[in-house]
Amino acid sequence: MKTPASVPGARILALGEHRPATVVTNHDLAARMDTSDEWIRSRVGIASRRFAGPNESVVDMAVAAGGKALAASGLSAADVDLVLVATCTMPSPMPTAAPQVASRLGIRAPGAYDVNAACAGFCYGLSAAASAVTTGAARNVLLVGAEKLTDWVDPTDRSTAIIFADGAGAVVVGPAATPEEVGIGPVAWGSAGDRMDTIHIKDRRSFLWQEGQAVFRWATTALAPVALEACERAGIAPGELAAFVPHQANLRIIQAIARTLGAPDALVATDIVDAGNTSSASIPLALARMAQRGDLPSGAPVLLLGFGAGLTYAGQVVLTP
Repeated sequence: MKTPASVPGARILALGEHRPATVVTNHDLAARMDTSDEWIRSRVGIASRRFAGPNESVVDMAVAAGGKALAASGLSAADVDLVLVATCTMPSPMPTAAPQVASRLGIRAPGAYDVNAACAGFCYGLSAAASAVTTGAARNVLLVGAEKLTDWVDPTDRSTAIIFADGAGAVVVGPAATPEEVGIGPVAWGSAGDRMDTIHIKDRRSFLWQEGQAVFRWATTALAPVALEACERAGIAPGELAAFVPHQANLRIIQAIARTLGAPDALVATDIVDAGNTSSASIPLALARMAQRGDLPSGAPVLLLGFGAGLTYAGQVVLTP
């Protein structure tokens, strides 16, 4: 039996992002619920977040971010033969987002499917994209993390309404011509299904609920070893990292994990401060912002770490495009 021709590995070719226009500050939230700017900043580190408009869907945001990544890659729609969308906030289980995104971007008849690993979805999707390219199942992959969490959060519940937000981030993944060009390291991933009740949506008539303190304790104790394993699998010492881009869940969680990495010179993404928690969109949004600011040179090693409901988690080291 024949198998597809393989390549040495995969790399990220380009980034794209979409941030909704509406900025919601802590003071805006304090005007409609029992909270304050100081209370929110002290607990989760957020100053403002972006909310999508009532007619702006998950697919709309994914198309916007994906189109930017595709344009930045220099590829045409015809060069992409797999589209993945990491999301947990589609309004219904079907149709899925990926085929719609592909069609609207003019990508004809690609493989297309959604990845739902909640806030770890982008890292799961990146592993799937890299594997598809490396094995020859796809030439180039468009991967988008897109979420409209405001559809699933009770706007009067200060335990969740202050945290979650909307947005989309995207990457184009393509082949590495030589082993030296490989830019996506092996994934370190896992799950803790026995803790599934700590973050969940009970049914289609319910809002997102989380046990914040339990999630905080789990994240700050269980995830540093995963991050270190991702570095080890990639052959990159923590001290060599140029940046650490974890899921933007909570500024205190980000800072706690960063302190344990042994990477004192690495830039730490803090997009959470003005973007909120955008679930699977948070890592590509934060990475795109770093690239736009010129914080990272091309080829810089960056540790990504996603974690969230399920509970699921995944990390890998990538090289910036």
